[in-house]
Amino acid sequence: MKNRLISISLALFMASNIFAQSYKDNTLSPSDRADDLLKRMTLEEKVSMMMDSSKPIEHLGIKKYNWWNEALHGVARSGFATVFPQPIGLAATFDDKSIYDVFTAASDEARAKNTYFASKGEYERYQGLTFWTPNVNIYRDPRWGRGIETYGEDPYLTSVMGVNVVNALQGNGSNSKYDKLHACAKHFAVHSGPEWNRHSFNAENISPRDLYETYLPAFKALVQEANVKEVMCAYNRFEGEPCCGNNRLLTNILREEWGYKGIIVSDCWAISDFYTKGAHETHKDRPSASSAAVLSGTDLECGPNYASLTEGVKKGMIKESDIDRSVKRLLEARFELGEMDDPALVPWTKIPYSVVCSAEHDSIALKAARESMTLLMNKNNILPLSKEGGTIAVIGPNANDSVMQWGNYNGTPRSTVTILDGIKSIAGNSRKIVYDQVCSWVEDRIIQSVFNMCSSNGKTGFSAEYWNNTTQSGKPDVAAHVVIPFRFCTSGATVFAPGVNLTDFSARYKSQYIADSNGDIVFETYLRGDLEIEVNGKVIGKYREDHGGRKFSKVLTVEKGKKYNIVLNFKYSSGDAQLDFDLGFKREVDIPQTIERLKGIDTVIFVGGISPSLEGEEMGVNLPGFRGGDRTDIELPMIQRRVIESLQNAGKKVIFVCCSGSPIAIEKETENCQAILQAWYPGQEGGKAVAEVLFGDYNPAGRLPVTMYRNTKQLPDFEDYNMNNRTYRYFKGSPLFAFGHGLSYSEFVYGQPKLSSGTISRNEALKVTIPVTNNSKLSGDEVVQLYLKRTDDAQGPIKELRAFKRINIPAGATTEVELTLAPKQFEWWDEKNNVMSTREGNFQILIGNSSDDANMKSINVEIK
Repeated sequence: MKNRLISISLALFMASNIFAQSYKDNTLSPSDRADDLLKRMTLEEKVSMMMDSSKPIEHLGIKKYNWWNEALHGVARSGFATVFPQPIGLAATFDDKSIYDVFTAASDEARAKNTYFASKGEYERYQGLTFWTPNVNIYRDPRWGRGIETYGEDPYLTSVMGVNVVNALQGNGSNSKYDKLHACAKHFAVHSGPEWNRHSFNAENISPRDLYETYLPAFKALVQEANVKEVMCAYNRFEGEPCCGNNRLLTNILREEWGYKGIIVSDCWAISDFYTKGAHETHKDRPSASSAAVLSGTDLECGPNYASLTEGVKKGMIKESDIDRSVKRLLEARFELGEMDDPALVPWTKIPYSVVCSAEHDSIALKAARESMTLLMNKNNILPLSKEGGTIAVIGPNANDSVMQWGNYNGTPRSTVTILDGIKSIAGNSRKIVYDQVCSWVEDRIIQSVFNMCSSNGKTGFSAEYWNNTTQSGKPDVAAHVVIPFRFCTSGATVFAPGVNLTDFSARYKSQYIADSNGDIVFETYLRGDLEIEVNGKVIGKYREDHGGRKFSKVLTVEKGKKYNIVLNFKYSSGDAQLDFDLGFKREVDIPQTIERLKGIDTVIFVGGISPSLEGEEMGVNLPGFRGGDRTDIELPMIQRRVIESLQNAGKKVIFVCCSGSPIAIEKETENCQAILQAWYPGQEGGKAVAEVLFGDYNPAGRLPVTMYRNTKQLPDFEDYNMNNRTYRYFKGSPLFAFGHGLSYSEFVYGQPKLSSGTISRNEALKVTIPVTNNSKLSGDEVVQLYLKRTDDAQGPIKELRAFKRINIPAGATTEVELTLAPKQFEWWDEKNNVMSTREGNFQILIGNSSDDANMKSINVEIK
């Protein structure tokens, strides 16, 4: 009897032990494993899982995890990474296959990095497997600074590009039981500026048509076609409720209408806006704000407020079962990624670190940059330029700026080909190249560096001391010397000597400057971390930036002959530390002197536009034409306009290379330039791509994913989210360059389109075939674009892009280009039922090389 009781007890113990380990059993579904693990957690442990930096729970074997990572156009902020063109430039490729290749490369690098960090026991921000990209907001207004992160103004183009981004990042379609990464559709929803009031702005009185026809299609596509695993809610309010606590958006539409099962994450510190004075002020305190957000469906907070959920439960604001629902989604996601399992079981961990910044990925970045090049104007076929002949001048604020090319939310490449580098390389020894910055982006002054007039310990430059702690405690661990204006990034080229940590370090730079004239010296810094600038023992500036890099400037009036002892104290804060520093006098731009220096030079390549240090997310920029990351007008800055006009008046042939993430009003430049190339922020290989186009080594085929307006006067009120008179779909005026516009060195001629049937049912696909002839001696890519117009919808869009194909057509050849329209591509607004649906009616099909009616071929189809 005793032995029998022992046997029964042992069996019960073994059974309970098996049950205790079941959440560790990777043969079970993520849902079953999450259910089992959830039962073992206390309320406090559950809540600790619901913030972006999730604490470890050691007795359950749960590691620390940080949900915050970025891969907008390559992996950001975690060591070297391949930097591809900014998304607005990727959209200009009109090549969904190329987008898939870009993000497959990015996801390979992301997995390799995560495996490396995890092997060292590091689980910090920018080291995880959950990436808060893509941004599929509609770029409804060219003044919005974050439009550079998007795929343009068209819902269909944005949907196609976004789906390919998600499929590539998540490894959708692979045979692995584990997801490669998790992507995140952001920012849900009705969000596109302004940046300066996003924490208090209420997007209201949005018509159902605009909501479902413009603002939601890309999100729906990512949820239903790509099974995106995360959705990020926006900062602003929608119809009075903060987006991260908005029942209509998060519950009614996202979860109930679309069947979304994944995680909803807040934008960073968005929950704080619920109760912060001067923000939304819709809730009284942290517990009520946090509880409301979770009840509306926001599972994960980027920020600290969810720590108050335990108090919310105690006060009856929310039930623990509501917490359980969100925590289960978070646990499932971690099981789906294999993050909870032995890395040896996860095939994605076999991706070697050698893929990071590999030659193969460099070539993908170059291909994407080439395809993004958008030739807007080419008078008298001045392009391509000859590689033989005299001198070419390359001037302008973006000609030799590598950081500009990286865009924003970017990583740091091992090397960057600037536009000046690219032109010099392509021109070789056949043409002499002279360079002059000439002017800045906006101001009529330019900084003349005096770094070489600074000295320390008898040497030109700055002495440097480094501590492997953030408090400068004890003796410096490393001493060095900096002899050029310094730029370091702990994920890129550094001025560090061996032995300095890449994280958790501090530095001090010291030098003396003796002024050679009276005037204002400008300290120019581009910073991520903490910086204190001290002159002659007095602190003249303190700056801190944690969310990517940001530019800071400080002006100091100096007197000739006086000595100035300069000390810079830098402290690491998070992610990749970065500090660019120079100092110099601001000198007025002397255009006549520039013209004199260029005497005898006929051809000038002016590389201008703006910079990601001027446009982007909630920035501290206050310059003419800019406010808080947005633009207040869209004109080319006046100083650049004056330089270009003066060059033209001097008889120069001006080729304008415009680098920007937003469409700039350059009507005046179409009069003063012979050619205009829109180069966007083209990434690490951008300089080579630009030069190849200018000299004819590559035949351009990029297309505008946005309308280029003539001037700011053509724009409605920035804060009006109505689509009336916005984007090519509703704009009633005459744009400078239409959506979809872009020139080639080849001439393409379109024939008459043919339909598989003139009448189709609502569930039937339609094949459209159009002959396109390359009527030139040069092979090239053509982007064939198909637009729909519903003939009985007077209130609807003028036309809608519903299919496109980028295709190479050999010189002299004709290609039958076939486009297939699935039933969902015929979906149109149903005013009666307030839904998008495929229904009976007549459509006009318009096919051409842009949205401009002038060159379109037309044919009609009826749906019965």
